[in-house]
Amino acid sequence: MSDLISVLNKNEIAQSVFSTAQKISSDFKNRELVMVGVLKGAFIFLSDLVRNLTIPVTIDFVSTSSYGSGTSSSGQIKLTKEIEIDINKKNVIIVEDIVDTGLTVAFLIHYLKSLGAEKVKICTLIDKQERRETDVKVDYACHVVKEGFLVGYGLDYAEKYRELSEIYHLKL
Repeated sequence: MSDLISVLNKNEIAQSVFSTAQKISSDFKNRELVMVGVLKGAFIFLSDLVRNLTIPVTIDFVSTSSYGSGTSSSGQIKLTKEIEIDINKKNVIIVEDIVDTGLTVAFLIHYLKSLGAEKVKICTLIDKQERRETDVKVDYACHVVKEGFLVGYGLDYAEKYRELSEIYHLKL
């Protein structure tokens, strides 16, 4: 793994996920909450996040496509798996592995609001503003990272590296 440089270790990830879950639990105490994980990248983060919540939550998933096997977004977002539960008049948090250009999150906010979501907030493991192309507000960010192509803990490059328990910068 000489092409990988450590960015975040297991303990740093676990602590930030715990802290973020506590903040969400506080913010949504006594309110119905739906968390929508963005497949495939967010599945590990979402799993750890919900296990640290102290409030009930409903979970669903969506899937989008914009990267293919490359390292940069094509800019064309398409929905490849729709949400399956009713979110009309409910509080929704989109759970992403990484917010980079912001295009996918902006697309999903519009999509979920079109289904009647009362509020849509964004929670991400990694907020990477280096290539942000649209003004999206990240409400909950575990880590802010300046730059680099990141893999591990669900993040991939061409469907590889998701299984790594830590986050690394991949030297391409």
